[in-house]
Amino acid sequence: MSATRLHTPCASRVLQTQLVLPPDTNALGTLFGGRLVEWIDLAAGVACQRHSRLRVVTASIDDLHFIRAIKVGAIVELLAQVNATWRTSMEAGVRIESENPRTGERVHACTAYLTFVAQGDDGKSLPVPPLLPETAEDKRRQADAEVRRSERLKRAQARRRQIEETPALQLSAAANGEEGTK
Repeated sequence: MSATRLHTPCASRVLQTQLVLPPDTNALGTLFGGRLVEWIDLAAGVACQRHSRLRVVTASIDDLHFIRAIKVGAIVELLAQVNATWRTSMEAGVRIESENPRTGERVHACTAYLTFVAQGDDGKSLPVPPLLPETAEDKRRQADAEVRRSERLKRAQARRRQIEETPALQLSAAANGEEGTK
């Protein structure tokens, strides 16, 4: 396999299969959301590690959409791949399908987008190889990831501003004898 081939979305793909057992479910007999998030994080992390060949850590889960409940006994397939790369980070998309093991019927149950950062042994961020989209679908995913990244950066900037402003607001409110301020 050529070095170029190693950095395509296809080369990063992960197919993870899970069986939903009773300990994975809530009182309604459906999969705990937290368990599904764990599986999503693992599948996406492997995809990003495959792409970068570096240690990766989860930086964010931007979008997580539970579309359908997944019931005990279902077979769950998670398909993850790298959608886009930047200097030290990557976005992985994960599509989750639930399969009825008796009928074979499959339904789209969840979609998630996660950002990972590559790190060295010292914990410092390292550059990742650029992603080389091959198909029109790869290019669409990359463009969509760029839009999500732009929104993610805007939200991060707003959070930083809010954190910077909060201590001053708290001190001001406390000085005025106001209670219940955050």
